[in-house]
Amino acid sequence: MTSRRDPTRRDPNRRDPNRRDLLCDTAIAVLAAEGGRGLTHRAVDRGAGVPEGTTKNYFPTRDALLGAAAAHMTSLHTEAVDRLRATTPPGVSADQVAGLYPALLRRAVADDPTQFLAMVELYLEAVRRPGVREALGRMVVANAGAGAALHRVAGLPGSAKDAALLDAYFLGVAISLLALPEEALGEVGLDDPVDLGLGLFRAAVERPEDGRGGPGGGSTR
Repeated sequence: MTSRRDPTRRDPNRRDPNRRDLLCDTAIAVLAAEGGRGLTHRAVDRGAGVPEGTTKNYFPTRDALLGAAAAHMTSLHTEAVDRLRATTPPGVSADQVAGLYPALLRRAVADDPTQFLAMVELYLEAVRRPGVREALGRMVVANAGAGAALHRVAGLPGSAKDAALLDAYFLGVAISLLALPEEALGEVGLDDPVDLGLGLFRAAVERPEDGRGGPGGGSTR
């Protein structure tokens, strides 16, 4: 006689999606705090407050763990750019769009650099790990598409290439702000986040009133 399965009894082989997200969030935090070398299954177990071996059960190899962290970060960024698209008012101005970048730079560097630091570590891992590279590629494409759409709403002739260049400039400047001593930043004029954020925007995105554009050429796509 076969017994019916008790619906209240948890299948030990079924993985909890909430726990998976917890482990991925913790892996991102470990990457930010300890760097790529510090990302181990045990470090994630400790950070997430779960029994030892839990992370390895979900992500058996380090490659799997890194790939999951990259995919999770990509998902978070995609959700963020979707929210930005949904909440952008039709009458947004070019100056308002430009003003986003100093705020984004401040958030990435000063307010909570966790995600940005983890992203830098994932970029380094992506050089040798195709799974991480693929996830970051999806994130870059999503960011570029959202950025180009935002620019067009504001009447700017920006292309996906312009937006991607802006992201690349942003990445380099943010790394410099996090990694270099304040004295060096001041000496070379990289100590004003507002000026830097606006400068990034001007370097990559053509403004109709000045006719100047960055390497993207200001073509629409």
